[in-house]
Amino acid sequence: MSKFKFRLKTLLRLRETARDERRGQLAQAYEADDILRRQQEEVSRELAALGQRCRRASGPGPVDIDRLLEAQRYEVVLRAHDQQTGVQRKAVAVEIDRRHQILVEADRQVRVIEKLREKQLQRHREEENRREVKELDEVAGRLAGREVGE
Repeated sequence: MSKFKFRLKTLLRLRETARDERRGQLAQAYEADDILRRQQEEVSRELAALGQRCRRASGPGPVDIDRLLEAQRYEVVLRAHDQQTGVQRKAVAVEIDRRHQILVEADRQVRVIEKLREKQLQRHREEENRREVKELDEVAGRLAGREVGE
């Protein structure tokens, strides 16, 4: 029985490597989005804490105007940071979608070569089975010829 040899093995390996690189790039984009999401969550927590401090500072008793103005400026900075992070997340979402589409195409290219390999392997097996049957038929014919001659 001859060994099956897939002639496009190198191409398959190259496409698998490209697909794996695309997976890594997509994972990096997801990680960037996760970092930005965590930053937004931190800003939200900071804004909530700042709001509570301002409410307490403006409650009954003496009011420290300088402290309230400072808190208000900090709030503006936090909101600007939150808005910028939101813009970045939208850009990252577009990049995630683009990288996902590239990965889908790379995966499709690998599947095409794998399917071709499977078809060639199946043909190889069928051809090997035909050869074996032919050899067995020849052996059976020779044995039958010997028995007739005896």
